[in-house]
Amino acid sequence: MTDIAYRRLGSSGLLVSEIGIGCNNFGRRIDDQRAEDVVHTALDLGINLFDTADVYGQASHNSEEVLGAALGKRRDEAVIATKFGGGGPASAREERHGRRYIRTAVENSLRKLGTDRIDLYQIHVPSGHTPIEETMAALDDLVTAGKVLYLGHSNFSGWQIADAAWIARTRNLTPFISAQNRYSLINRDVENDVLPACERFGLGLLPYFPLESGLLTGKYRRGEQAPAGTRLAGAGFDAWFDAAPWDTIERLERYAAEQGVTPLDVAIGGLLTQPAVTSVIAGATTGEQVRANAAAAAWRPEDQEKLRRALG
Repeated sequence: MTDIAYRRLGSSGLLVSEIGIGCNNFGRRIDDQRAEDVVHTALDLGINLFDTADVYGQASHNSEEVLGAALGKRRDEAVIATKFGGGGPASAREERHGRRYIRTAVENSLRKLGTDRIDLYQIHVPSGHTPIEETMAALDDLVTAGKVLYLGHSNFSGWQIADAAWIARTRNLTPFISAQNRYSLINRDVENDVLPACERFGLGLLPYFPLESGLLTGKYRRGEQAPAGTRLAGAGFDAWFDAAPWDTIERLERYAAEQGVTPLDVAIGGLLTQPAVTSVIAGATTGEQVRANAAAAAWRPEDQEKLRRALG
């Protein structure tokens, strides 16, 4: 059995497993029974972080509802992270960061999740119109009311992280403890400003898309059709698949073979060595994938320089 390790999320006292379960497939790619298998396999292994959002899944079969039902009586074993303010065109998103919307959104999420509190409530995308001060004040009220325990954000840039930290400090508002941004060994843009900002202001980074839709699992090959049944086998991925950074992917696969581990181990374990990274959010559609992700989270590179050379 894999030993799951835990880390404090940012400067908070919230302990989360080093691997988390991304629930964006719930209500969309997998049915309720398979979602329950994923959730209970994770809990049995000791994985406690489940990340969802109010816009995941389908309108009639929402990811939050599926997650809440799957957790059932085991809810207290889980750290539930959900999001608001995402989905739809940019013009529609702008109204999803104001006080009125947030008060409605949190009640809807609590009802769908079947819980009396949300452990980590996250802004899904930054707003271009609603002042961040208004959003943060509304979120502070939710913490005071006990409906939300901790706050996080997703897709913020480095300067937005710094701005939010300054506002929280100067206005005596609840600070954010986490940042959820796209980060993988072949998509490292966050290293320019987001990672340094997280370190400076005490936030834990929660990478999403760590496997780049499976490109870093070793199941795909340059110039070949995606295997049937895989995520990239569907229509619409051909151009993206062809444009993938195959030179880097193949170097990482050779590096993994030299280390006697899988590309999955390198993709997840490599991220967990980076500054400020607390837990890697990885999707899973089967219990088997959960177990593989958990095992990968236990691996660490012995020689960071070799890994850096593989990254190019």
